Amino acid sequence: MEKLRAKTQYQLAICYLGFSGLVTPKIVNRLLDLIATDQELQQTLERLISVTGIAHASAIQLLGELLVMPEDMTAKQWVAMAGLDPRAHQSGTSVNKKPRLSKAGNRYLRIALYRPALSAAQHDPNVRAYYHHLIENRGLKKLQALCAVMRKLLHAIHAMRKNRTPFDSSRFYSPSETAA
Repeated sequence: MEKLRAKTQYQLAICYLGFSGLVTPKIVNRLLDLIATDQELQQTLERLISVTGIAHASAIQLLGELLVMPEDMTAKQWVAMAGLDPRAHQSGTSVNKKPRLSKAGNRYLRIALYRPALSAAQHDPNVRAYYHHLIENRGLKKLQALCAVMRKLLHAIHAMRKNRTPFDSSRFYSPSETAA
């Protein structure tokens, strides 16, 4: 079973990386058939699809990127691996620039998170509230707020995978958090 799972993960990762963002229904259906052969992969796919904004194509893309990471990584390490962690640029007292995304990690994972985060920020009420909170209260630009949503979405996906639970948008953000 372990060999089959490893082979399936490898095939899934290679298949997805091979078509570099051009997702056709034929490819998605073949990959869904491949995922259906492994119960654990199927459950992970269903958990990913429970997130507003993630459909089959995005879930396959995310699976292809996340399954090659070691299972003992923390959410913080996932964020760093995706390059969504802020990096400050400071030198002495004269150079003190604003923090930016490091972009040091897996660009394919960032690409895989972009559309789902954009869709979730439009269609999920809790994610939309978080997105608008970042823009209105924290003064972030729209793209900065979207990157923050991508980061928080990656944290949620990590928790879903680790705890084997579906997505709960009420835990993502509640407007009462702004009062604290």
